[in-house]
Amino acid sequence: MLTPGQKAPDFTLFNSERKEVSLKDFEGKNLIILFFPMAFTSVCTAELCEMRDNITTYAKLNADIVGISVDSPFTLAKFKEDQKLPFNLLSDFNKEVSQAYDTYYDTFVMNLKGVSKRSAFVVDKTGTIQYAEVLESAGDVPNFTAVQETLANLN
Repeated sequence: MLTPGQKAPDFTLFNSERKEVSLKDFEGKNLIILFFPMAFTSVCTAELCEMRDNITTYAKLNADIVGISVDSPFTLAKFKEDQKLPFNLLSDFNKEVSQAYDTYYDTFVMNLKGVSKRSAFVVDKTGTIQYAEVLESAGDVPNFTAVQETLANLN
């Protein structure tokens, strides 16, 4: 499991606009990485809409946000459009990044194989993990207060 103080695993994934986005694109800014199981599900929608509704709070904390799931870029594009999400949704369709961040269900509900666990990471301006929360239950959401406190301590 990844812990604070470790370097965040690098990644390059396609976003919902089919453009590559890499961890290095966020150098010099704090980054919240949210892994979520599946677009269009109730808890995932609530979680990402919570981030959308508090986007100014995170902007004031000098933080960008990305959401990562194993959904296709096309599914994520529709989800982003429907929910009016103002941040990148990245497709980990090949499941490599979810595994690198140790936030991965081998078998999820309905016997679905290879789904991202719900988790939150705060990566600082240098690419170091400052907060890591991986949830075993997909029905739980990350501790957004702890994420905001971590960001406040970085600024």
